[in-house]
Amino acid sequence: MPTADEDRASRRLAWCVAHVLRHAPDHVVTDLMGRLDAPTRKYLCRDEWLSASTVTLLLRHGGEEDRQYVARNPHVVGRPLPGLPGPAKYAARPGPSPELLAQIGPGPFTTDELIALLRRHGRRLKIPLTLLRMPHAPLDTETLLAEHARDPLPPIAVEALLLAGGLPRPVGRALLDAGTQRTDGYRWYRPAVRAVRMGLLTCDELVAHVAPARRTLLLAQLPETRGLRWALPERAGMRTAVSRALRPLRDDPRLWAELLRRAPAFPGTLPVLVARIVRGTLPEPTDEPYVSGLAEAVRSLAPKAAEPVGGVERELALASLAVPMESVDEDIRWVRDCLARGLLTGEDIVRHKAPACWALDEDHWLGDVNHPDRHDWAAPVLAARAEADRLFALALGADPDAWWRVAVTLPDFAGTLPHLLLRVTEGGSVSGRS
Repeated sequence: MPTADEDRASRRLAWCVAHVLRHAPDHVVTDLMGRLDAPTRKYLCRDEWLSASTVTLLLRHGGEEDRQYVARNPHVVGRPLPGLPGPAKYAARPGPSPELLAQIGPGPFTTDELIALLRRHGRRLKIPLTLLRMPHAPLDTETLLAEHARDPLPPIAVEALLLAGGLPRPVGRALLDAGTQRTDGYRWYRPAVRAVRMGLLTCDELVAHVAPARRTLLLAQLPETRGLRWALPERAGMRTAVSRALRPLRDDPRLWAELLRRAPAFPGTLPVLVARIVRGTLPEPTDEPYVSGLAEAVRSLAPKAAEPVGGVERELALASLAVPMESVDEDIRWVRDCLARGLLTGEDIVRHKAPACWALDEDHWLGDVNHPDRHDWAAPVLAARAEADRLFALALGADPDAWWRVAVTLPDFAGTLPHLLLRVTEGGSVSGRS
């Protein structure tokens, strides 16, 4: 049985690993999870800072014990996830109404008939879910995909198929490809959000399979609407994945301008578009349709010039980040005040706050995750995550060994995150203490 000190060390390492995994590509996440011992892995499954993609990979590659721990984690976004214990929320819906039965009959339906009904009743989620619970022949996935390629199904129908269709993962991925569809229908983003939330895809996989490319860019900056949409941690994870796909553009303004010009009409996925922009192999588009919100989404993802440093107050605020105050509450009040007055940004906190593990944890500088005004502080959270993404990618790339060294060093490191990354990549002492 582990001692209290060993248990505390496992819990703290799991907390730090959870923060590091939010910024790592999927293959690094899987590798790092495989290196954890049993106690640390248990605490990782129960950690409140698990990202949606990490949960998905834990369920996909972990064992039954991992699934049970994740199932008991009250902080996992979008419960219940597939295969976890809990009420069968979507299977327990009431049967078809008499009005619906009068319109479509009792069934059973062939695959072609079911697809036609999903097209006709694809406006509200309730009816497609009801249709999928009515008697019908086993879905012919080849017919389904051929019909979707010919004329994409309504987004709500795709969402219902992901939820209740019992489709294999490759088929679910293929349904997220709207191909050459030139207009985005009513709440087109719902299947993508649902795929991440139900554990079908990670954010990286979503970026690799959603088409056309403009949709992937817009998913990083969805409008604030009622209904299903990204929670703040999911939004940050999606922006991380999209930024990773855009990394080959570097900070070349010509390539970013070309992205904005080509994205509206390009029918393929975002990684393919980026690769062809970098190689310069795209033909001239015949037309460039206007896409609402696309320019704003691209600008929010593009590299930004460093803000000029000025003012004694700002210098003092930056210096204060390295000196924690007497209590966490006092520290949070001070950082919030500096953010509200424009003296600090999310990037400043990631670069200058010590220790590095506190800089990666918004609770240590913005307050409790369930704070009632948390939605008002989305900008510094997203800025901090983006800066951490940039620093990790610049220092560690896709090397799992380097990511692991950072993860195991982080719990006891007293310096800032740039300092930690510099020490780890140089291979010198990483104590962080004089």
